[in-house]
Amino acid sequence: MATATPSPKVNHIGLPVLEYRGAKSTLCAGCGHNAISERIMDAMFEMGVEPERVMKMSGIGCSSKSPAYFMARSHAFNGVHGRMPAISTGAILGNHTMTTIGVSGDGDTASIGMGQFVHLMRRNLPMIYIIEDNGVYGLTKGQFSATADLGSRLKTGVINDLPAIDTCAMAIQLGATFVGRSFSGDKKQLLSMLKAAIAHKGTVMLDVISPCVTFNDHEGSTKSYKFMQENDEPINELGFVASFDDIDVDYDSGEIYEVEMHDGSNLRLRKLLEDYDPTDKANAVRTLMEAEQKDEILTGVFYIDTEKETFIDQLNLVDQPLSTLPESMTRPPKSVFDGLMANLR
Repeated sequence: MATATPSPKVNHIGLPVLEYRGAKSTLCAGCGHNAISERIMDAMFEMGVEPERVMKMSGIGCSSKSPAYFMARSHAFNGVHGRMPAISTGAILGNHTMTTIGVSGDGDTASIGMGQFVHLMRRNLPMIYIIEDNGVYGLTKGQFSATADLGSRLKTGVINDLPAIDTCAMAIQLGATFVGRSFSGDKKQLLSMLKAAIAHKGTVMLDVISPCVTFNDHEGSTKSYKFMQENDEPINELGFVASFDDIDVDYDSGEIYEVEMHDGSNLRLRKLLEDYDPTDKANAVRTLMEAEQKDEILTGVFYIDTEKETFIDQLNLVDQPLSTLPESMTRPPKSVFDGLMANLR
């Protein structure tokens, strides 16, 4: 008697995880970027996001190849070096009903793209911005990037004598409303943060330490697997409860800090050694600065604000996506331009 083939597990919208897969990765075996792609697929599957309702944005670099490796059914645009924020802004203003995820690198963001990154953070545009941070330029043979820590060493023996740009501290100060850091090797933490990011309404900036196994995974690197495993200091233990799941809180393990998301979901933070409040902006920046002085790498959610208006709210856009409106509603008639020219005479 033949046994029936078990049906694949599906999420709450009826899709199997296979529908969230992408092309086979061409990155180096063991690259942290591949682990991030896996967690993105898991988070989108578990949150029940329709792949066709997702826009994937990227720039240039190893990190910017990553969107090809998850959610093949989603829309995607690979922009020029450092210009992903501007392209994302235009796409979101055209259709703000889509879920937008931008994948960048430390070079693509913290060097050539820094000017665009700054303005994206201060606008609180509703999107998830992930920096796959390995501290080097992987496509151009491993030179230091602007996020490389002071005193870190290349495989060639060169020592970095410039201070690192802390993209998390910068994002908090500029106005992003969900800021955190994780490690590509910490599956549980990164998955919880990504699920919460999907539910958040506003700019999410996640700096994910992602070791480069070719150029920056050696002794002396502060962004290697070994260094992160030995020096990772979580500031909170994260669990995420989606709005369609039962809320199950374990009170016996310590105090629970819950933040309600805009869709009714809950980001649950379990306090560890200190009474850390992720809604305190000044304390978030101070905590990051103190960790830098101690040569510690903090991971977790540093700051969250669920009340601030998004860029879409500030512009008072109509509910219907602008890209679907007829030209008669988006383009002023000739009489308006004639009147404008008359006033300039």
